[in-house]
Amino acid sequence: MHMKRALALARRGAGWASPNPMVGAVVLDAAGQVVGEGWHRAHGLPHAEAEALAAAGDRARGGSLYVTLEPCNHHGKTPPCTEAVLRAGVARVVCAMEDPNPAVAGGGLARLRAGGVETGCGLLEDRARALNESWLCWLSTGRPLVIAKAASTLDGRIATRTGDSRWVTGEKARAWVHRLRHGTDAILVGRGTVLADDPRLTARLPGGRKSRDPLRVVLDTRLATPPGAAMLRGDSDSGTLIICGPDAPEARREALLTAGARVESVPLNQGRLDLPAVLDLLGRLKVTGVLVEGGGQVLASFLAAGLVDRMHLFLAPKFLGGDDGVPLFSGAGPEKMAGCTRLSGVSVRRLGEDILVTGRPEKPGV
Repeated sequence: MHMKRALALARRGAGWASPNPMVGAVVLDAAGQVVGEGWHRAHGLPHAEAEALAAAGDRARGGSLYVTLEPCNHHGKTPPCTEAVLRAGVARVVCAMEDPNPAVAGGGLARLRAGGVETGCGLLEDRARALNESWLCWLSTGRPLVIAKAASTLDGRIATRTGDSRWVTGEKARAWVHRLRHGTDAILVGRGTVLADDPRLTARLPGGRKSRDPLRVVLDTRLATPPGAAMLRGDSDSGTLIICGPDAPEARREALLTAGARVESVPLNQGRLDLPAVLDLLGRLKVTGVLVEGGGQVLASFLAAGLVDRMHLFLAPKFLGGDDGVPLFSGAGPEKMAGCTRLSGVSVRRLGEDILVTGRPEKPGV
């Protein structure tokens, strides 16, 4: 019960804690009553353990601490949490999972045991790992977790023959996507989406709640993005990164830089931007998770390269009914059904009238 509460508190850090993990903590007094709670509110602010212990004060002495991640034992932007635990006189610490960060890696629990604190680890570990899936991916691979999202009619179209796509899905589905954007470090589209839709690519939470816009990333080999694009005109604190090829025109680069964009180049692979190099670049920028929203060519390219870790597909109960709408995926597909990309771990839910299918893409033959 207490670890579930700590996990719920940790989720409040979605969109704010990165590139740190989301962490929640609950403090019990010696009698087993909850006397303090906390979560990591934002990068650079106190960790969850420090918040919860500060709320508990002297009541933490002889009590227990439930925390979703092993307490740190090193100096970063904040002091070591292990020292705060020892000063508080906590008798027992239970964490959901060890911290795989080499700077911690079991050292936090060892320090607590050396200080006379009883420790336990592994309670609801699967939920704790799922909560920080993006951070764990980035920490272990140096690349962000890749989440792909698309919405189509039942006949597989994302827009009409004129390019009109507003709106494929209903309000509940769109609100869900904005929550997903808020919790992700970056949102990625191709040049075609910018030219066709001129999107803002912001996160707008329901009820006017404060949100954090993701970094806007555009794949644009020859820098065709207009300097007056909506994503460059808005008042968002988040930046716009345009990734181009090594031979993109210098004049266009300068125009986009003047408009406020950041422009970086990566190598080409068969005439297109090398997607692994794109992910390496985002990883170096401390992007732990990237939401790929399309369009069809970008989505197909990431799937074909086996780079998508999770797929969210909305199906709207609509038919365009013709053969000239914009398809969900673009480009050549496999010759045989055996070459299809399959989804594993599939879940299905309803959001208003729309159906959301979520799963993990597997490479053909896996």
